[in-house]
Amino acid sequence: MSESVGAYRVATDVGGTFTDLVGYRWDPDTGVAVQPVVHKVDSTPPDFAEGVFAALDGAGIEAVAVRYFGHGSTVVINTLLSRTGAPTALVTTEGFRDVLEIGRGNRPDLFNLYYSKPPPFVPRHLRFEVRERTDHSGQVIEAPNTAGLDGIAEVVRAEGIAAVAICFLHAYANPENERCVERELARRLPGVSVLASHRVSSEWREFERTSSTVLSAYVHPVTSRYVDALGQGLSERGVPVPPHLMLSNGGVAGAAAAGANPLSLIESGPASGVIGAAAVGRAIGRLDVVTLDIGGTTAKCSLIRGGEVRIVTDYAIERSKTSPGYPARTPVVDIVEIGSGGGSIAWVDEGGKLHVGPTSAGARPGPAIYGRGGTRATTTDAHAVTGRIDPNNLLGGRIEADVPAALDALSGIAAALEVEAVEVPRGIIRVANANMARVLRLVSVNRGYDPRDFTLVTFGGGGGLHAVELAAMLRFREVVVPREPSTFSAWGMLVSELRRDSHRTRVMPLEGSSAEIDGIFAELETEAVDALREDGADVSAITCEHRLALRYRGQEHTVEIGRPSASPVADDADFEAGTAEAFHEAHREAYTYRLDAPVEVVTVHLVTRAPVPLPGLPELAPQGLAPQDAATGAREVDFGEEGVHEARVYRRERLDPGASVSGPAVIEEDAFATILPPGYDVTVDRFGNLIIPVEGRNA
Repeated sequence: MSESVGAYRVATDVGGTFTDLVGYRWDPDTGVAVQPVVHKVDSTPPDFAEGVFAALDGAGIEAVAVRYFGHGSTVVINTLLSRTGAPTALVTTEGFRDVLEIGRGNRPDLFNLYYSKPPPFVPRHLRFEVRERTDHSGQVIEAPNTAGLDGIAEVVRAEGIAAVAICFLHAYANPENERCVERELARRLPGVSVLASHRVSSEWREFERTSSTVLSAYVHPVTSRYVDALGQGLSERGVPVPPHLMLSNGGVAGAAAAGANPLSLIESGPASGVIGAAAVGRAIGRLDVVTLDIGGTTAKCSLIRGGEVRIVTDYAIERSKTSPGYPARTPVVDIVEIGSGGGSIAWVDEGGKLHVGPTSAGARPGPAIYGRGGTRATTTDAHAVTGRIDPNNLLGGRIEADVPAALDALSGIAAALEVEAVEVPRGIIRVANANMARVLRLVSVNRGYDPRDFTLVTFGGGGGLHAVELAAMLRFREVVVPREPSTFSAWGMLVSELRRDSHRTRVMPLEGSSAEIDGIFAELETEAVDALREDGADVSAITCEHRLALRYRGQEHTVEIGRPSASPVADDADFEAGTAEAFHEAHREAYTYRLDAPVEVVTVHLVTRAPVPLPGLPELAPQGLAPQDAATGAREVDFGEEGVHEARVYRRERLDPGASVSGPAVIEEDAFATILPPGYDVTVDRFGNLIIPVEGRNA
C-alpha cells in the first residue's frame, strides 16, 4: 500500500432507518484521528448488508486502504422481534422438557385475570429429553444416553428444523455431557446449526439459560448468513481485513467469535453509542453521564457513573409492564429503551387519547415528510411543520420534502382528536417528550440517582430536537451534544476495545474460598486470552478485571463488586474481609442497608480487554469566524411551552471553539439539529462539543 493512500479505520452502524459510516485515518505520531469521513444512507431491509456496501461506496474510501472494519447491526434483535428466525428444536435433560413454559412466577401484570405467559419459541413437540445428569458441583453422575439421538435427528430432519439448542441442567458447572451430545447431533445433522448452552451462558438458573440458548439458536442461521454475506461482500470490494462485530457488552470481537453466539450481538449498535458517550465524558471531565440516543425507531438511555459503563446479564426481549418477556442471559450494556423515535407513528385510541409509537414508519415508507408514500403522522413530521427542522435540509438536502403529505397526515390526527390542526404537532412532541422522560427516569430517579448530578449526552438523529426540553423537565446539570451526533454510535465502535466477559457460577461461602476463586479466575483467563489471540489481540497488552457476584446467605439475588486481579499480598482472611466489606457497602448503596450475615459467592466474572488504536478526540481547528458568521438566517419555531419565536439559525460547522450562542436558536448540521429554546445558551468547547448549561434554570 502506497503512503499516499493511507490507512483507514472504518465502522458502520445499521439501524432501522439509516445505515451510518464513520472512518478516519490514524496518525500514529499524535494518536489522533485525521481526515474523518462520515456518510449516511438508507437502511436496506431485509438485505441490510447492501446498505453497508452502499455506505462504503458512497463515502469514497478506497477499500484497499481499510485496516479495520467495525460493524454493528440490528439483525439479531430484529429477527427475534419479527419472529423470522429458523425453526428450532430443544434437547434438554430428562424431566426438564417444560422449563420454557414453566418459566418464572414474575408476573408484571399481577391482577390481570386474563394474563397468559409468552408462548415459547420452541413448541412442545420439538422439545426432546436425554437421560444424563451432572450435579451442581460439576461432577458427572450419568453420561448422556446417545442411543436416542438417532430418533431425535430423524424428527429434526422430518420437521425441517434448521437449528437445535442443547441445554442440560448443570452444564454451567461442567459442560462435558453437553459437548458429547453437541458433537453427536452435529455429526448426524449436517447443515443444521447445533448450539449448546455452555457457549451462550455459564451462569445458573435453568429457565434463563434455556431461554437464552433457544434464542441464540433461533437466530444462528440468519446471523451466520448475514455475517458471511458481509464478509464476502467486503472482500469482493477489496477490503483486506475481515469485519469485527460490536458486541452487546461494549466490546468488539472477530466475526467468527461473535457469530458463534449470536445472542452476544443483541444490542450491538446501541452499546457502541454508550461506549462513545463514556469516552467523550472522560475527555471533557464529565464522568457522571446519562446518554440519550434517539433514532428513527427508539429512544435509548443508559447511566454512566465514574466514567464506567454498567454491564448486566438480566436482559430480556419484549419485557414490558404486562409481560416478563424472554430472558437473554448475556452481558449487555445496561440500556433502557422505548419505542419513541423520529419515525414513531402518532395515533389516537378509541378513547380519544393521543399516542406516539411504538410502531415506526421505518426506512420505507418513512415519515410522510420524506415523500416516499408514508401517510401516517410521525414525530419527524411534527418537527418539520413546527420549524424545528428545516424541510429543505432533510439528510443534508438529499431527501426532497413533501410538506403537503406531512400536513395531510397531521390533519387526520386533528380530525380524530377534534382539535385545530396547529395543536397536533405540539401534542405529538409533548407526548414524545413524556415517553422519553419516562425512560430517562427509569435509568436515574428510579434507581436512586439524582439527574442534577449528571450530564445528559445526546446523539442519534433526533437527540438535539428533544434534549434541552427533557433536561429541563428532569433538571439535568447540562446537555452535551458531541460532534457528528447522527453517526455517533458508529464512532463509538472505533473507541471500543476487544473484550470478553466470562462468567462461571460456583456457589460457595466467601470465607475460606480465596484459593478456589483464584483457580476459577485462572481457568477463565486462559480461555479468554486464547479467544482474544484468535481475534488478533496483542497478548502482552491484555488486561483482566476480576469481579464477584455476592449475596448474603439466604438471599436470592446478588450484588456484583470488583475484586483485585492479583493474588492477595496479605493472608486470605484479610483479603476476604476486604472483599466482604466492599460487598456490604455495595449492598447498602443499592438497597440502603447492610446485614451482619455470612457472605456467599455466586458467580465469578472475568472481564478481559485488549486495547485497539483509540482515536483521541481531535480538537476543533479555529476558522477565525465570529458566531454571527455561522448564521444563515432565521425562521419561526414552535418551542412548545416556550411559545413561537423567531429563531436564529446557525450552521454548526462554522462555529469556532469558544463560540457562544443564545436562544431562541437552531443549530443545524447535516441530518441533525439542536433546538435552543429562549433563555438558554450554548458554548462550543475545544473539541467541538456543544455545551448547554441547564442547572439552576428550574431551581
